[in-house]
Amino acid sequence: MLPQEETLDILMTFLHAHGYRKVKGISIDTIKRLASIILQDNVFAYGKKIYKQTTGGAMGSSLTLTLANIFMSNWQKKLVEEQTKTGEFYGRYIDDIFMTWNRSEEELRKLLDDVNTWHPNIKLDY
Repeated sequence: MLPQEETLDILMTFLHAHGYRKVKGISIDTIKRLASIILQDNVFAYGKKIYKQTTGGAMGSSLTLTLANIFMSNWQKKLVEEQTKTGEFYGRYIDDIFMTWNRSEEELRKLLDDVNTWHPNIKLDY
């Protein structure tokens, strides 16, 4: 699940890093406010009660998927750098990761154990 405030911060870092001041005429401050609505203003009913969603974003929203990709792109930077440095392949589609590994299984387990400490909401299975 996307941590809402952290995702908004990463979105702003992403937009600034890529030199955006506006996207299709919309200021990045407005984009942040709109993304905040998608992430933080979600309610749902269950068993005659109404709940506010506190993690993640609106299900089915294309912006939620884009935010998740930006979040994951930020998360994976160090792993991609390591894989590239050692001549390995790394690819990700949404929440599926494929990568090559030509070192020992023990080293892979150590790497993945380390990667699983990077963020409490992201865990890789192996």
